[in-house]
Amino acid sequence: MPDATASAHDAPPSFGIRLRHAAMAAAFALVLVIPKILSLRRSPRSWMAFRILLAIAGAAVVVLPLGLWDNYLFALVGLAMFVAAILLPAPKPQTTASEKARQLGALVVVNGGCYQPGNGPACPAQLFVGHENIWALDSYFQPLLVVPVAAIVSANAEAAGGLWLLRIRWDDRDAEFLYRGVFAEHLARVAESTLRSVMRPSLPVIPQRRAASA
Repeated sequence: MPDATASAHDAPPSFGIRLRHAAMAAAFALVLVIPKILSLRRSPRSWMAFRILLAIAGAAVVVLPLGLWDNYLFALVGLAMFVAAILLPAPKPQTTASEKARQLGALVVVNGGCYQPGNGPACPAQLFVGHENIWALDSYFQPLLVVPVAAIVSANAEAAGGLWLLRIRWDDRDAEFLYRGVFAEHLARVAESTLRSVMRPSLPVIPQRRAASA
């Protein structure tokens, strides 16, 4: 009986127990690494380098164990790493909307819906409204459009087939910002009122008096 008990204690742990311990260790390590990984998203170059290294490591973990040890568990882990490198979201912008507004001298930032610059694809936009200019920037704070406030003729929110448009006219040009969803009308009207608050009122036309005949 003692020999049987000793042999039971000396027996190596089963594959399931080892797998559970490995999973717990991996989860603990992941919790420690996640904040550092998220901090990399602030730098597009560092984030891209991390994704490339993760993809290379995943591909290596897929190929090497299959060729050396015929271990499919490592192949599945490597495949998950490779797919994660592809599906990871884009890096976060280095600056915030408030910081960009201070850089531009904008008074307020409002939702610009979607804007299509020229023949390019439509993308989400934010309107940075200032006294002199209105900047339409994308999610990376790259300029899509700059409109001088003094040249604006009209800024109107209009319903269009279940959607809402904010149409801005200035000089001989115009731009349309498209709003979708439940709050489309609200967002379009907020943008409209914000733009109108900085527009210069047109001066009244004073009719000239006819000179009295002598």
